[in-house]
Amino acid sequence: MRKTRQLHRLLGLLLLLPLFGWALTGLVFFIKPGYEGAYEQLAVKTYPLQQRVLVSPEPHWQQVRLFRTVLGEHLLVKSHDRWLHLQPDSQAPFALPDETRLRLLLQDAMTANPARYGDIDTLAGTRALTSTGVSIDLDWDTLSLRQQGADTRLIDGLYRVHYLQWLPSGPFNRWLGMLGLGLLLAMALVGLRLCFRPAPTASRTRC
Repeated sequence: MRKTRQLHRLLGLLLLLPLFGWALTGLVFFIKPGYEGAYEQLAVKTYPLQQRVLVSPEPHWQQVRLFRTVLGEHLLVKSHDRWLHLQPDSQAPFALPDETRLRLLLQDAMTANPARYGDIDTLAGTRALTSTGVSIDLDWDTLSLRQQGADTRLIDGLYRVHYLQWLPSGPFNRWLGMLGLGLLLAMALVGLRLCFRPAPTASRTRC
């Protein structure tokens, strides 16, 4: 009985840190403070087409999107399970614009929430860092945006704590998660045994 109690106490001590992490992060996930801004879906701002654009679809095109931004008309085509960014008139590849035009496109999108994004401080390739510390990545092939601020990185870090992703390697994290679940199951089984195991005296141990 004494060895069983010592084992139960040892398992409890080993699980103290992950249990505390699960409880704290679980509370955050339940309340979801700051989620709206942290995971806001930033999109390129579009405008009505100014003129009728004729597009001759190809047989291998799976999806077609035609719209206008501050840079003009864009034709996005999904072909062979990948997206192509084309010029609507010639259907030639739409080359990545220069820094000035990229800034214009991104800044136009950021007007959707000026308090969060502010202005562009630096632009390196298709990644912009704003005056509010938010990074914005542009996928030119799909003309889509992905934003990430300090609040996004904090919540993502809490997710890693919650799911025992404490190590830089994915396989090691999976083993760590399995170890945590195994320890939790072992502690529950040892506790169950303590509840129903007969005491040394005539009376039974109470839980």
